[in-house]
Amino acid sequence: MENIKSYIESGILELYVLGDLSMQEMAEVEQMAQLHPEIKAELAEIEKAMNNIANSLTVKPDLKVKAGFFNSISFSDEEEVGAAKAESNEGAKVIMMNSRKLNFYKFSLAACLALLLVSILAIINLNNNLKASKQQIAELQNSNQNFANKVNYLDQRVSSSEQALNVLSNPDYKMVKLNGTPNSPNSKLVIAFNAKEKKVILDLHNMDMPTNDEAHQYQLWALVDGKPVDLGLFDASDSKNAFVKDMKSIGVAQAFAVTLEPRGGSVNPTLDKMMVMGAI
Repeated sequence: MENIKSYIESGILELYVLGDLSMQEMAEVEQMAQLHPEIKAELAEIEKAMNNIANSLTVKPDLKVKAGFFNSISFSDEEEVGAAKAESNEGAKVIMMNSRKLNFYKFSLAACLALLLVSILAIINLNNNLKASKQQIAELQNSNQNFANKVNYLDQRVSSSEQALNVLSNPDYKMVKLNGTPNSPNSKLVIAFNAKEKKVILDLHNMDMPTNDEAHQYQLWALVDGKPVDLGLFDASDSKNAFVKDMKSIGVAQAFAVTLEPRGGSVNPTLDKMMVMGAI
């Protein structure tokens, strides 16, 4: 039954009625109509529809015109009747064929329009899905970047914590407390100094220094035999990123001090900008 339905919906019956099939294909349709009443009934319906269209389009000539036409030619009675019948049959056949072709083209146009509409809807849906996928990818990439930043920050904090623990547990480190000067009485800073390994480490976690602006930085100095030695630069905001900070190496020092210098540092300390100082 499903095969018969598919055969009917294939459009071959309309082509048969329109006369657009080969002799072999027409014979096949006629054989199928004899074997299956459903196909025979469908053929009858199609032919009926085509005949209705043809009848509605038939043009009857004026009787005077018809009489004048036949008077202008000389046929015998039998020939006249035959010619009239032939003319009528030929006209009906032409109208029938044209009507069948017109109906077939209408079906074809409707099918093409339906296919075009489905294609447009599919393209719109695909485009919307593509936009949604791109948005999800962008959100995922942003989320991954945020996660990577957090992991990197935690790695730095863990590394700094491990270094702080190593400093506290190493007896070679000496903790030097730097107290505030009149320029900044409440400031304080602790330095871990290992003369044996020539290491100087700032305790950023317990640092209490005023926030420096973009044009200035803090500069650490060591007093060696009465002369200042540059040990590097840092910002007050460094305490937010780590617990400790390695400075330049030095093996001998009598005291440490911090001054506020232009960003990038100075060759010599600006004494009237000294913030903290402490002797060993």
